[in-house]
Amino acid sequence: MKLKQILFSLTLVFMTFICLSNVAADSQSAQIKKIQDSGVLKVGVKQDVPNFGYYSAESDKYEGMEIDIARKIAKSLGVKIEFTPVTAQTREAVMDNGQVDIVIATYTITPERQASYSFSNPYYTDEVGFLVNKSSGINSIKGLDGQTIGVVQGSTTKAAIEEYGKAHDLSFKFVQLGSYPELAISLYAKRIDAFSVDKSILSGYRSKKTKILADGFNTQSYGIASKKSNTEVTDYINNLISKWSEDGSLQKIYKKYDLKPASTDNN
Repeated sequence: MKLKQILFSLTLVFMTFICLSNVAADSQSAQIKKIQDSGVLKVGVKQDVPNFGYYSAESDKYEGMEIDIARKIAKSLGVKIEFTPVTAQTREAVMDNGQVDIVIATYTITPERQASYSFSNPYYTDEVGFLVNKSSGINSIKGLDGQTIGVVQGSTTKAAIEEYGKAHDLSFKFVQLGSYPELAISLYAKRIDAFSVDKSILSGYRSKKTKILADGFNTQSYGIASKKSNTEVTDYINNLISKWSEDGSLQKIYKKYDLKPASTDNN
């Protein structure tokens, strides 16, 4: 009799475990199923970053590496795609209010951001750089000592430059503006001495009169973000990123936009 009770108890424990596992799986699956049932993947993207996320008035379409990746995710889900333009100041708000399912917008992965949002594994790695006017005679970060650097509001760039300055006994003044085009215009007008953000982003704003300094530092990784609770969405995206890295799909997208991910940290 005692043996039967033990076997019965073990059976109950096993069945309870199976039921709880199924409930958890169903709960997670519901996150992907919700998107598929809606028929649309809502994505927050940049509209002013050439090569990454850019809205072309000429073609009336979004273009860039991140746009291509977003389209591939939607295709994998079997749904249409809807883009919402975001900035460094608004990309978190559109996730918080449920306006988008994911954000893929040159969003650097940091511990602070990971505490509030769910991030995928990196799909691109870059480093901070500086765009300067050729006529300025500035050829290195050291040459920017005491100069005014323009950065976009809400980005991690200012903090990264300040940390670099402390480590190398350099000081900088800063101007923070709302968008990359505003910063580029300020540089061309010589209201700032350098425009700083990740090098690949700067490549879209280079002109015959400007150059990107060879110096770079602070390797950073971009991730696809979602609400903190959307772990199943992140897992799904991670599987895609892994697959596309292995089969060369990501490399083809990089090549399409002449992008070369940073491979080392040049702090």
